[in-house]
Amino acid sequence: MARRNDHSREELVEMTLNCVEEYLNNQPYHALSLRKVAAQIGYVPSTLVNVFGSYNILLLHVVARTLDDLRHQAQQKLTGTSNCREALFTLAHLYLEFASKNPYRWQLVFEHSMKGDKLPDWQSDRIQSMTGMLESLLKQLSPAKSEEEVVEASRVLWAGVHGITLLAVDDKFFTSVPVNGAELIDNLLTGYLKSWTDA
Repeated sequence: MARRNDHSREELVEMTLNCVEEYLNNQPYHALSLRKVAAQIGYVPSTLVNVFGSYNILLLHVVARTLDDLRHQAQQKLTGTSNCREALFTLAHLYLEFASKNPYRWQLVFEHSMKGDKLPDWQSDRIQSMTGMLESLLKQLSPAKSEEEVVEASRVLWAGVHGITLLAVDDKFFTSVPVNGAELIDNLLTGYLKSWTDA
């Protein structure tokens, strides 16, 4: 068993988060626990509580890194894209692609709960950065729309894309013929953005 001074705090944080992310490459987080994570990296659970504060916050750091990864990929995809409409389609398809490739990390993002505790600012800022990207594109597409309209439209689109992604990843479309999640997203965006720009 490793001693606390075998690694710096930063090294221990990195080891722990890497351990959880590796686990989530193949398995859902439900079967994971603080004790299991600690055992895998050679520490006792109390050490991880001292470093992260709680198992819940430890998982929130994994969620944060997942959002950072998604945002980084989004920024890369949008580099050089000046067409707002095209950028919205690109973001939506990236969302589906990311969830399909990382189903258990993506699942943790949307199932993690603060259990009544306040969401830390560092996580709120990440979420705002992601939703802000969508809001900015919608605002550019229809500059005359109010801030309230932009926020509402961004949540409608996100909810729609998220719903399609959820059903696609879990294979829960319940149809007798194959259904393509990417095509459904195109259908959703095409119809919604037409009404958004025409209104």
